[in-house]
Amino acid sequence: MTNPLLSGIRVLDLTRLLPGPFCTLYLAQLGAEVIKIEEPQGGDYARHLSPELFSLVNRGKQSVTLDLRRAEAVGAFKTLVAGADVVIESFRPGVMDKLGCGYDALREINPRLVYAALTGYGQSGPFKDRAGHDMNYCGYAGVLDQSGTADGPPALSNFQVADLAGGALTCAVGILAAVIGARASGAGSFVDAGMLDGTLALQVMALASLRTFGHAPPRGGDMLTGGLPNYSVYECADGRHVAMAALEPKFFQNFCAAVNRPDLARLPLMPGEAGAPLRKELAALFKSRTRDEWEALLSHKDCCVSAVYSAREALEQAQVRARELVESDSGKPAFRFPIRFSASPRSTAGSPTLGEHTDAVLRAAGVSEAELAALAALRAI
Repeated sequence: MTNPLLSGIRVLDLTRLLPGPFCTLYLAQLGAEVIKIEEPQGGDYARHLSPELFSLVNRGKQSVTLDLRRAEAVGAFKTLVAGADVVIESFRPGVMDKLGCGYDALREINPRLVYAALTGYGQSGPFKDRAGHDMNYCGYAGVLDQSGTADGPPALSNFQVADLAGGALTCAVGILAAVIGARASGAGSFVDAGMLDGTLALQVMALASLRTFGHAPPRGGDMLTGGLPNYSVYECADGRHVAMAALEPKFFQNFCAAVNRPDLARLPLMPGEAGAPLRKELAALFKSRTRDEWEALLSHKDCCVSAVYSAREALEQAQVRARELVESDSGKPAFRFPIRFSASPRSTAGSPTLGEHTDAVLRAAGVSEAELAALAALRAI
């Protein structure tokens, strides 16, 4: 079943790897028709670099192979553009213009077209032509400097903050806003989404500190990064961990009551040396039980202490099962769209094989049989 919310929205997706495909995955899961435009020889690099990643972020899409370096393919692509609502690409600035498929050329064909360019540094500024990856954008945005433990080096996460949140989701918001605007006015727009831009905009806690104190706390020293003893990660008896987020006094008092340690409530809830006595007591206390024993004891005590789960455990926990957040993709786990809508299904079809829908999509768009034959001949070269 298809989610009807974006039914009738056609997206031409020229992106590769992770940020762009994740952006259009969300659009597909909301019901948009997403047509993935790939090069005939190999397609999206993720097909070979990480087939399982490709499968996860390209579900529910169609695949059309076109080599836009060929005039015949450009002509077919422009035929598709005439009936599209959105084009999204992730090339460096100017690449699509050189192919004759930039925004100015395409809006002549379709004035209501929303054209989204998802790049590392946006379409302007001294960094616009630089290559980059998630770590680079997080580094420039100040995120990496704030990540890690006190007195340690910056730490990398397996969650791509810049690619997924600063890039993909930020771009999706821009696309949806522009589509609504185009439907109201009849005029499309150019959506310039830079991953550095979007990641910097997520730095609200660091900016709040700068506004308040004139500087950001040192790594691991902010109240939400381990600076407070009652908002930190602790090791348990079995070497696994719990996350203590008893930030408000009422939650910490509930914790003290649950573990029968009223003396802890009399110790300072402070960062640095002032909070060292409480941190020492908590570290010793959490080492007295296993992670699962703490979860069983505290999960219903309204004290914001929870188990730290592995990726596999996260998929199997009761809350995830109850919310039906995981579905089967050819017998393997995949994520459903995380927002629930009344009377809207959330299942997603599988990912396409390379060029699986080329002839059907192009024929339906009005590409002639002679043009289809010419394109097929080019693909065979």
